[in-house]
Amino acid sequence: MQHEFTIPTRGQGLYEFTREVRAWVTGTGLQVGLLTLFVRHTSCSLLIQENADPEVQTDLGAFFARLVPPSSDPSMAYLQHTYEGPDDMPAHIKAAMLPVSLSVPVSGGAPVLGTWQGIYLFEHRDKPHQRRVAAHLV
Repeated sequence: MQHEFTIPTRGQGLYEFTREVRAWVTGTGLQVGLLTLFVRHTSCSLLIQENADPEVQTDLGAFFARLVPPSSDPSMAYLQHTYEGPDDMPAHIKAAMLPVSLSVPVSGGAPVLGTWQGIYLFEHRDKPHQRRVAAHLV
């Protein structure tokens, strides 16, 4: 079974879509299987991360912003791909460092996630986007 999720973003940050994934998996009727999620873009990522304390998402965003600053930062002067804005090439670098696909077991008709785990799209661009995530459940 396949499905596509559309996640609207408002700029850099983590956008949880666990509820949508859980609802789709439950609606398929499949009791046991493997869910694969794949983001169809080159400037965002997918993560399974803590969903209880929002400071986790804030700290992750701050860490990656320090690790890979915008191309307008003097430390990034070596970048050549800059014509799409100062956030573009750093977004590609972050996406190269982080997963663009996830595998989640399904049992009892639901994704097998830990108590504090959520599924997130990690947007690395400044402007809003409509991100597409392909889901495959077998």
